[in-house]
Amino acid sequence: MYYSNIKKWDIADGAGVRVTLFVSGCTNRCPGCFQPETWDFCYGQPFTQETRMEILKALEPEYIQGLTLLGGEPMELENQQILAGLLRDVRQEFPQKDIWCYTGFTYEEDLCQGGRRHGDCTDELLRMVDVLVDGKFIQEKKNLTLSFRGSENQRVIDMPKTLLEGRVVLSSWNG
Repeated sequence: MYYSNIKKWDIADGAGVRVTLFVSGCTNRCPGCFQPETWDFCYGQPFTQETRMEILKALEPEYIQGLTLLGGEPMELENQQILAGLLRDVRQEFPQKDIWCYTGFTYEEDLCQGGRRHGDCTDELLRMVDVLVDGKFIQEKKNLTLSFRGSENQRVIDMPKTLLEGRVVLSSWNG
């Protein structure tokens, strides 16, 4: 897996001050995407053990609320295994921190059992995510007044409640 950027003090991509990993690779290719260069699966730098340690170190300060995954596309099958390993480490080292994941895929259609982006690690990844922002960015539905999403079709999903109840439960951040 490759990644394009790591932000160590991000306040735009989830609640509080966060560490954000921008992964590379995206087959959605949404018109109006704010970083189309990340569609290329080999854009940026390879994700290494040193990268993992850099992220874990950046999560150490008390004021960091959690980790955000975005891209590119974190839920591409090619990215899921490495991200599952990273999230296992984050959960072990920082159980009090939350994890947000942005995906252009839709939870029910793409990420659930039988979906086109459901793989060996998908269920484990979703169990470790606190907030999933799902759905493609749609330029015609762009709305700058929305919290933590770019277009009106996108949802901010409370993943623990969704998994517990067996239906999509929107987060209070969905507004």
